[in-house]
Amino acid sequence: MDFTLITALIGIAATLSGIILGWSARAKEAKNEVRKDAEIDTVIRTDMEYLKRGVDDIRIEQRAQGQRMDTMGERLSRVEESSKQAHKRIDRIEQKGE
Repeated sequence: MDFTLITALIGIAATLSGIILGWSARAKEAKNEVRKDAEIDTVIRTDMEYLKRGVDDIRIEQRAQGQRMDTMGERLSRVEESSKQAHKRIDRIEQKGE
């Protein structure tokens, strides 16, 4: 075998090994990228679920607060009516006393 043939075969072998190694490195990097994307997606979904639960809790609390406000409004109306009647009685007592 002459020197040029050996050099050519070494060049071809080096080129093929470079292509194979590059291809396998790219495939490995693609797998890592997919794994990282999946991890990020999972974190985002978990955070979204947490936020949804928080919003639901706020809505429930807001409804309960609204009900308490309605109850307080009713009670205030009754107290005002009672106070109004008491003032009328006091005015009648004062008029009798004069």
